[in-house]
Amino acid sequence: MMKLFEAQQIKNFPIKCDAPFQRLPELAYNLWWSWHHEAQALFHDIDPEHWLAHRNPVKLLRESGRRLAVLANDRDFVEFYRGVLSLCEDNLMNESSWFAQKYSEHQDGLVAYFSPEFALHECLPIYSGGLGVLAGDHVKTASDLGLPFIGVGLLYKNGYFTQRIDKQGRQQAIYPELNFAELPLLPLNHHTGKRLFVKVELAERTVTVQCWLVLVGSVYLILLDTDVPQNSEADRVLTAQLYGGDRETRIAQEVVLGIGGVRALTALGITPKVWHLNEGHVAFLCLERIRGLMKTRKLAFEQACEAVAASTVFTTHTPVPAGNETFELPLVHKYFRGYCKELQLDLSQVLALGLQSEPSGWKYFSMTVLALRLARANNGVSQLHGAVSREMWQPLWPTVPQHEVPISAITNGVHADTWLALMMSELFDEYLGEGWRDHLADPKFWRKVEKIPHEVLWQVKQEMKYDLIEFVRERLTEQYRRLGVSSAKRKAVQSMLDPEVLTLGFARRFASYKRADLIFSDLKRLEKIVNNRKRPVQIIFAGKAHPRDLAGQAILKRVFQMTQRSALFGKVILVENYDMNVGRMLVQGVDLWLNNPRRPMEASGTSGQKVPLNAGINCSILDGWWEEGYNGENGWKFGEAKAYTNEAEQDRADASDLYRVLEREVIPLYYDRNQRGWPQRWIERVKQSMITLIPQFNTNTMVQGYAEQFYVPASEREGVFSREHFAVARELARAKEMYRANWAPLHFAGVELKPAKAAGQIELMARIYLGALTPELVQAEFYFESEQVLINVPMKLSAVRENGMYEYRVRVSRALAGKQQARLRVAPRHPALTLQHETGLVCWSEAF
Repeated sequence: MMKLFEAQQIKNFPIKCDAPFQRLPELAYNLWWSWHHEAQALFHDIDPEHWLAHRNPVKLLRESGRRLAVLANDRDFVEFYRGVLSLCEDNLMNESSWFAQKYSEHQDGLVAYFSPEFALHECLPIYSGGLGVLAGDHVKTASDLGLPFIGVGLLYKNGYFTQRIDKQGRQQAIYPELNFAELPLLPLNHHTGKRLFVKVELAERTVTVQCWLVLVGSVYLILLDTDVPQNSEADRVLTAQLYGGDRETRIAQEVVLGIGGVRALTALGITPKVWHLNEGHVAFLCLERIRGLMKTRKLAFEQACEAVAASTVFTTHTPVPAGNETFELPLVHKYFRGYCKELQLDLSQVLALGLQSEPSGWKYFSMTVLALRLARANNGVSQLHGAVSREMWQPLWPTVPQHEVPISAITNGVHADTWLALMMSELFDEYLGEGWRDHLADPKFWRKVEKIPHEVLWQVKQEMKYDLIEFVRERLTEQYRRLGVSSAKRKAVQSMLDPEVLTLGFARRFASYKRADLIFSDLKRLEKIVNNRKRPVQIIFAGKAHPRDLAGQAILKRVFQMTQRSALFGKVILVENYDMNVGRMLVQGVDLWLNNPRRPMEASGTSGQKVPLNAGINCSILDGWWEEGYNGENGWKFGEAKAYTNEAEQDRADASDLYRVLEREVIPLYYDRNQRGWPQRWIERVKQSMITLIPQFNTNTMVQGYAEQFYVPASEREGVFSREHFAVARELARAKEMYRANWAPLHFAGVELKPAKAAGQIELMARIYLGALTPELVQAEFYFESEQVLINVPMKLSAVRENGMYEYRVRVSRALAGKQQARLRVAPRHPALTLQHETGLVCWSEAF
């Protein structure tokens, strides 16, 4: 794949630079620079004012030709440039990468990672929030670790939106038109050298989709958009906005992404071994893969489904049913009747893959259900979210115990170099050694944080906080100028915030369940906290509400109004237009990161994971990743880890506990200063935060987990399933049909308990009618489950009776046999099954 792209793209940049900077476009067009301070410093030195205004090296090179001509005579700068270029080349070689060393035999096992959004850098604003940030961090880490990896997404002409807040606190969503020529994007060419376009059928029409290439280290990201002259005006704006438009626009976007993405890879001759679906929005790619196998390999529909599922990985990010993408059946009918006609399928066969029903009888098509049914590796993004997902989706496997529902969990992490402040990076170099990045996932290594002198760590944190305050003041000054605020009030901005004051941060999507306004529940109590003369507190907010989320916008408005309240003015701040740059400044500068979702609605949350990297501490509800991360010494928790039936009651309880933790624990610890003027016990907790959380919640740990648990096994399955003209896929489809046809008659005809010779044991004998099935096709077992214990004991075939009746025996503890939860069960057993319960068929005995 590398050679393919090098021949087409990488030596043919739209921007040309004269000697000695001929290769400078290679750095500008590869977002490798976005997580390497040396490269950013290089672009900064070309034109500091331009860089600070735009932070976009492509735009910089287009507009800084004269400056480069001057720098060509600057020996030091030329040497610096060559050093950065050499560093980039070394990083991109990947010959000694983690993946190359551990999985050298899987170097050709390409992973195709589809996501509706990618947050790589603020200069490429095609993301909205956590899902995109996670995807961007995942891609960067795939490059760092040397995975064979390619991403696929959409290129939004108007991005998400630029946020402006008016004098009343109302959010205004402004959609700027991106100039692709000024972005780190390359037109993607076919092997013929011509521009690559693919065709995608949308209902009764065909749209033309153009393809773009983004270089992200050693990883390639293909982005698709429909803004081409060949399309109608309505179709040209299909990919204009992220999560925009009506339901028909959304399904069209997801068809373009899923089906168009597969066709783009096919046109380039790229054949991934593994397909990773980052959320259900992209699940239509599975249908395109099925179509391809049916057309080119002549597989039946069910056989193609098995072949596709074997190599598909699905990550769900949504812990509530309402958050999952769904479409009404007539809309799916409209967009896929042509698909079914081409393949001579009944529409019901396609609808069944994503069908969901409400108790009322209402039925609809769920993208998450489609993904779950066409993937053999499914995961949530924290351990708690995995459990919530198993509970939420158990109806798809109604006879399977909840804990055995085939959805596991890999907890999200963050890409360290993207979110780490330069000062912290230099501190790590000095005290941990310059090779600390090679040990990101090593808990023992991070104990070296103890070597950093308390006073040095405190001083660095204070400098980072000062940088944050200067940044916020500049943003507020510009906002007030735009709003026509009086000069006196604009002047007052320069005295807002104090680096000596305990600073809290809250920045994320303003979705209702994240409860950004929870801390305002008791205003008198909050005002007392922030205005304490001896121990004051200041809070910085940032975040966007979706343009159609009126409840989220109302919360945003309330937060803004609180910032204008006289007792809170200048001490509670809302920074508008939350993006990666704002997020980066906040996680680097604040002392304490506040997180108060309504448990258990935070799937993972990653904003707080960036704070320990920058010597900050978390204070959070025990939800998402924090339930795994909190140990009592590395931060604070508030609220109870229990289920509430009344949201208002939950909000009151959580807010009250938040105030208690701030007043009695957080604030006293921060202001408990030693004779030298710095808070020793606070810094000890900061170090515990760094030591325990950095190695567990970074994307090196996360992506290594995906590679080991999902990517390598899926790649191996793909090899097995595709061998000999997909013989295993054909056999598994036949076997599943056989199970479905013959499962209903299977039952337990009787269970007897007899004392066993071994003390304390009892023997269970079960007569099981298998009908047309035979013992080698099933697994019979004793099953016991409680909150503390899970026991599965296989039963042995002891006798063959007549007419499909079989006798099985097992010995178990006498105590277990008397429990109500103890039962016997039978499930399918077949060598081609990837998961124990992928058929969803289980026959249970009565309790005994």
